[in-house]
Amino acid sequence: MSFISEFKSFAMKGNVVDMAVGIIIGVAFGKIVASFVGDVIMPPLGLALGGVNFSDLAFVLKEATADMPAVAIAWGKFVQTVIDFIIIAFAVFVGVKAINSMKKKEEAAPAAPAAPPKQEVLLEEIRDLLKK
Repeated sequence: MSFISEFKSFAMKGNVVDMAVGIIIGVAFGKIVASFVGDVIMPPLGLALGGVNFSDLAFVLKEATADMPAVAIAWGKFVQTVIDFIIIAFAVFVGVKAINSMKKKEEAAPAAPAAPPKQEVLLEEIRDLLKK
């Protein structure tokens, strides 16, 4: 089997396609959460803290010069990223918890035992008659 045909058979398996769809949706969800945090949560929070813009908060290690930009630790952007992570982690937790609860319900309902075949029932009746 050639390398290309082997890769094609691997890439077209259901699990790989499902994983790719999940990654694409996850990236889109991450962008939505980043926008939600940066554009909806942080501005009112900054306003409540006295008009602070979190994306501008940084520790400047070395001031900018004519030929070199400033060297700074942008801790405000880091705070926004941590809030993004917490929201995404919570959403994933809720999703996994919902899936696990559905699996537990499926496992909790065992299937009713199948009726024995007619031959076995007949043989048991004959055995019981012979015991008498």
